[in-house]
Amino acid sequence: MDVVVALLALFFVLCVAAGVVLTVKATRAVKRRVERTVADTRRTVQETTLKARRAVQPGAAGDIAGLRLSLRNSIDSTRRELEHALPGDPGLRESIGLLDRLHEYARQVDGELRHLEREPEKSRVAERLPELRSRAERIAQSANSLRWAAQDRARHTADDDDGLDALTTQIDLETGALRHWTPATEQEAAGSAGGSAGSAGSAGSAAGDVRSAGGASRSPKQQPALSSGGNPEGQDAFQALLSKIEKMRKPESA
Repeated sequence: MDVVVALLALFFVLCVAAGVVLTVKATRAVKRRVERTVADTRRTVQETTLKARRAVQPGAAGDIAGLRLSLRNSIDSTRRELEHALPGDPGLRESIGLLDRLHEYARQVDGELRHLEREPEKSRVAERLPELRSRAERIAQSANSLRWAAQDRARHTADDDDGLDALTTQIDLETGALRHWTPATEQEAAGSAGGSAGSAGSAGSAAGDVRSAGGASRSPKQQPALSSGGNPEGQDAFQALLSKIEKMRKPESA
């Protein structure tokens, strides 16, 4: 009885522990999903705001908004490209590490540009903007180069001219074979005609053999008698033979 109670208690503890673990995992998953949703929403709002400022505000304010937007788009586009190609090409893992380091510099420049947006002194803005523009363009160009290199790598990896040529040749051959086809009814009719001709030839050969055998086995006694249209000497001999037979029969009848 004690063993049963102990087993039940152990089973209850395991169930509680499994429930706690599943709850914690579910909570973390929901939290990550919420954080990702919030981050995406915040990024979308910021990009929309920057686009509006670049289009509406003239001068330095519009230039700063354009620099920040270009910087964000370059980093985000490159990250999406690398993460998408990473499962099929593990060699891009180092590239993602380089992008992370580049992202840190992009955050620093973006922070400085954000502070410059709130700067009331135009002289200070004019003094700092060329340097920040140069740094932002260098970072964006590096991110774009990394993304383009990953695209070229994926394209060269996917290219297989030899395999494509072989497949194209095989498809052309199959296409030609499919275009030159014979209906099933015609094939069956041709086969039936060939079989009938063979059967008729065999039957004719058998009939000829039978006729030959019959002619060879017929004895001279089975030959037909002479008709009245034969030669006169033969008829006279035949009549003489009949007379002798009649004379021989008469004493027997007497």
